[in-house]
Amino acid sequence: MPATTKITISDQITHALTEQILRGELVADEKLRQDHIAKSFNTSHVPVREALQRLVAHGLAVSLPRRGVRVAPFDPADMQEIRVMRLALEPVALRHSILHLTNDQRQEADAARLACDTAKDIVSWERENRRFHFAILAACGMPRLLSEVADLQLLSARHLLASYSKNWVERTDRDHRAIMLAINKRDIDAAVSVLQRHLSRLA
Repeated sequence: MPATTKITISDQITHALTEQILRGELVADEKLRQDHIAKSFNTSHVPVREALQRLVAHGLAVSLPRRGVRVAPFDPADMQEIRVMRLALEPVALRHSILHLTNDQRQEADAARLACDTAKDIVSWERENRRFHFAILAACGMPRLLSEVADLQLLSARHLLASYSKNWVERTDRDHRAIMLAINKRDIDAAVSVLQRHLSRLA
């Protein structure tokens, strides 16, 4: 039986705070108070500190002298830099991933694609969209690259949810479908080309 990864209380806190920041429930410059967080999770300050350090590392929070850890500033202009970085990194990861994706990994990516297409709200759609984009890169064999991409996708998600919640409509993503078709054909150039076009349209 394969080993399972144990979910720690620090993992739970990191996930919960990440989701609250992405959805705008925790706003820019809001102080992340260790005592309040520890009380809400019925835990000590140690896992809370670990979680806050992770949020800082992911770019979702900042640690300021005499002001503590706060939700990172939100500037829509940052999306340009995020798009440029994703365009630089994700095609590289995809190019190295396609030939190594297992059947299970391809099924995971396609399940995320279908869930994205049938999502009924932007929060669900964004979560599945991010799952799809990460799933197709999963076999690239470069953990440092994947870690950087994951952080960029989180920052991109924060901007998307803040900027497009009112204008979002249900839709089928033709680019996702084209990428999966190319992956299943092991057509690296086609998959990378569609991904580049797709990412270039990020707002």
